[in-house]
Amino acid sequence: MTPGSTAAAFLALLRRDLLLLWRRRSDALNPLLFALMVATLFPLALGPEAQKLARIAGGVAWVTVLLASLLSLDALFRPDAEDGTLEQLVASGQPLAALAAAKILAHWIGTGLPLTLAGPALAALLGLEREALPTLAIALALGTPLLSMIGASCAALTVGMRRSGILLALLVLPLTVPVLIFGAGAVDAAMTGAATQPPLLFLAAGLVLALPLAPLVCAAALRLNAS
Repeated sequence: MTPGSTAAAFLALLRRDLLLLWRRRSDALNPLLFALMVATLFPLALGPEAQKLARIAGGVAWVTVLLASLLSLDALFRPDAEDGTLEQLVASGQPLAALAAAKILAHWIGTGLPLTLAGPALAALLGLEREALPTLAIALALGTPLLSMIGASCAALTVGMRRSGILLALLVLPLTVPVLIFGAGAVDAAMTGAATQPPLLFLAAGLVLALPLAPLVCAAALRLNAS
């Protein structure tokens, strides 16, 4: 790999963010712990009836994953903006969209991937039918990268604002509603014996559309905030 190339810069930034994540691995566990706490609140609120919990298990898993993914979004670009790294990235001469893609990938590896692995386990604990677990796993594998890209785009827009946590959540939640609807709809279809392909294909289409667009949106927003 050529030193100074875009690919080398992408991998260097990805390696840096993953190393920082490893050093703060106790903080990285917070989304998982939060998802577990939220999932355990539903049986306490609705009662221990197994059939009722099984009907909502897929939706509960998606809601917990969505809320847990919000916890780390504010820290996606803000530390770099505060210590001057963001200005260096903008002035590096490398395509900022590629560097933003590296940070999005690092966020998904640190937050989205663990939640993707934990989601079916949480749903199984709530009594989700075994036949629906593979569909939930596929939906999460398609949906969590999409959540990371939507969240990163909103985080880049608000990185220059102080105390933007509530504003960031207000921006992200409406945009992620379609992901939640199609993800939970795929699980519901698997439980009722309906076709699961349509909602999964909608998630896949959203992911394919967001892959090139989200880094570009992040790059434009970061340039605006750095200027």
